[in-house]
Amino acid sequence: MTGRFLVVGIGPGDPELITRKAERLIAGAPVVAFHAGVRKQSHARRIAAHLIPAQAVEEELRYPVTTGATDHPGGYVGALADFYDECESRLAAHLDAGRDVVLLAEGDPLFYGSSMYLVDRFRERFAVEVVPGVPAFAAATATIPAPLVRQTDVLTVLPGTLPEAELARRLADTDGAVIMKLGRTFPAVRSALAQAGRLDGALYVERASQPEERWLPVAEVDADAVPYFSLIVVPGDSARPASAARMRADWSQTAADPAEDMRFGTKPQAAELLVVGLGPGPDGWLTPEASAALAEVDHVVGYAPYVNRVPQRMGLQRHASGNTVEVDRARLALDLALRGERVAVVSGGDAGVFGMASAVFEAAADPDHPAYAGVPVRVLPGVSAVQAVAARAGAPIGADFAVLSLSDRLKPWPVVERRLRAIAEADLVLGVYNPASRSRRDQVVEMQKILLEHRSPDTVVVVGRDVGRAEESLTVTTLGALDTASIDMKCLLLVGASSTRVEPNGTVWTPRWVD
Repeated sequence: MTGRFLVVGIGPGDPELITRKAERLIAGAPVVAFHAGVRKQSHARRIAAHLIPAQAVEEELRYPVTTGATDHPGGYVGALADFYDECESRLAAHLDAGRDVVLLAEGDPLFYGSSMYLVDRFRERFAVEVVPGVPAFAAATATIPAPLVRQTDVLTVLPGTLPEAELARRLADTDGAVIMKLGRTFPAVRSALAQAGRLDGALYVERASQPEERWLPVAEVDADAVPYFSLIVVPGDSARPASAARMRADWSQTAADPAEDMRFGTKPQAAELLVVGLGPGPDGWLTPEASAALAEVDHVVGYAPYVNRVPQRMGLQRHASGNTVEVDRARLALDLALRGERVAVVSGGDAGVFGMASAVFEAAADPDHPAYAGVPVRVLPGVSAVQAVAARAGAPIGADFAVLSLSDRLKPWPVVERRLRAIAEADLVLGVYNPASRSRRDQVVEMQKILLEHRSPDTVVVVGRDVGRAEESLTVTTLGALDTASIDMKCLLLVGASSTRVEPNGTVWTPRWVD
């Protein structure tokens, strides 16, 4: 019989927050293990010291390093890997001998806890049980005390070690937030809070539930005196009131005429609505005009991956949504603009090429919302995906060309087939957007068959995948050899005309003349 590996959460520091189950297991443990920092006494052992049996074998698991600086040949990662190998060996010896091992874990064991790495190592070899504990952020919220989230508020837990720009973006996109892992990260965390417009409501809590606990506004904290046992609570009540859903709900409740603000009894001047193309991905492909516009608006509306590309800054409100709700996004943006808010609707590539520009004009022309017609709309062009792929290949669209989306979500497939045949018969270079997805695999196969009815199998085809991003690839093949199974939504295809040629160095180009 082997022993059980029992990972016991003992809470944030106050011994009275240890659960009754944790207390029972510790009091009966033949072996008690606990982590300790470099040249520090174990905080976990201090919390549970009164429960550890006098006859218990104690295993102190002392970290070799706490930062990235180390002389280990494998660096910080290598040093910790060796450390956990040693921990596994020491504790496994007890378990193999049939002795239960209780590992003390501060807070909750599986919430940014060190114990989870040993759980990963032991779960296939021994019986493993985890006893939850009170996490530090729950104790911190109770200390303030302040409601963390209410009703439908979204709570986000963030490590302060995230890059500053990413931390700011996520703080701006949530209602309530908890930021862990402070210490040396505090200055960057405070800067991210300011960029996200959340600094005023953010509260710093140090050593929650312990005798030395204290809390104060983050703006008043001395950055040079922030210990590891600290965190930041951003209550959901501190969020800006104008989240997308709430704003639209308030609008419908307070104004029968969406151009009339009943709360103030005035009719605000509609602001210009900008529709911005972000380019295919790299910051260098964002136009100066688009960059300047995004630096001035108060709201950014769009599909979440595109909204995420806009740097967070103080005062910027982000309204991200999923795919296939383009008109809903456009209506939200128009509602905001009617209130006089400065708004940018963002698209990848060029907003006018299978992007949000058309959806905005569609929503603005809706007869059920006549007030939208009073919103001036300006489209800011961007580098399109077809341009980016063509530039990587050479000049395949240097002559007449057509662009087509294979998606049949907004048009019936027979229309797509008819257009494919017309383009093939006209001998135009063809740019293909949305060639395939996880649920739509047949269209690209049918496209290949239709084009081969009119084009030679030797027709040049360029497959651009994630062009402009780190995962970029460019494949030059032929229409007959095109592997349709390898095509997905990350791809854009360029099917050449009969005159399109490939040079020995791989450059693809189409002559400007026609014989």
